[in-house]
Amino acid sequence: MTTVFSSIADWRYFRKEMLDTETLGVVPTLGGLHEGHFALVRRSLEENDRTVVTVFLNRVQFNKKEDYEKYPANFEEDVAALEAMGVDAVLAPEFDAMYPDNYDFRVSEKNLSNAMEGAHRPGHFDGVLTVVMRLLNIAQADRAYFGQKDYQQLALVEGMVKAFFMPTKIVACPTVRSDTGLALSSRNRRLSKEGLEQAAFFPQILNTSASVTEAISRLKGKGFEVEYVEDRDGRRLAAVVIEGVRLIDNLVPGSLQIDSEVAGRREARL
Repeated sequence: MTTVFSSIADWRYFRKEMLDTETLGVVPTLGGLHEGHFALVRRSLEENDRTVVTVFLNRVQFNKKEDYEKYPANFEEDVAALEAMGVDAVLAPEFDAMYPDNYDFRVSEKNLSNAMEGAHRPGHFDGVLTVVMRLLNIAQADRAYFGQKDYQQLALVEGMVKAFFMPTKIVACPTVRSDTGLALSSRNRRLSKEGLEQAAFFPQILNTSASVTEAISRLKGKGFEVEYVEDRDGRRLAAVVIEGVRLIDNLVPGSLQIDSEVAGRREARL
């Protein structure tokens, strides 16, 4: 049975009572769980004696209030799914418990956090790094699992853990995609059927374009509002907006295998 902890003190008591020989994995989430999250959970269940999933909609990392308010989270559904998977615990504290300082103390990074996502979402990574540090300090897990879809976030979390000598090992897990190649995201639920079909061109164009300039041109030609496309360290990272929904992705160009029949049917409909 999955135990839900809203009290950090109760969780700490539970953590203290674990055997010294038991390993603990943590999967930090905002809620609105989907198969991408569940892949992280399965990895943790396989590699650890116990697993805790944090479900905390961290409003300080949303630079737009409407994005926070529209985030598609359903706590009861999330807990039911995690219990069916055999997760030991869900940590779901209230805002005041997570931020007794009212977010006066925060973690900032001066370089990578100012590019790409950081340039378009001021303050976003301060919120991300601050909540991740707090959650890792509370969980005291041996391993923490993060998806590569949020590649910039992953790099920053890895850097923070190293810089502050934190003992938790960060485990990077591959991006989970639909059969069209679209990276799974809670935000996808806000797209219409037509929007989902159009969104599937996003990874395809990133994957097959010879350059950033070509990718931007092709994305605009398919009706996307392009915030950025950048090539860094052998990867192509991008953010676009469709139907008012902001999507991000990253991949190594040429590495994504998309079913040609699926892609063809999608092209024909559009």
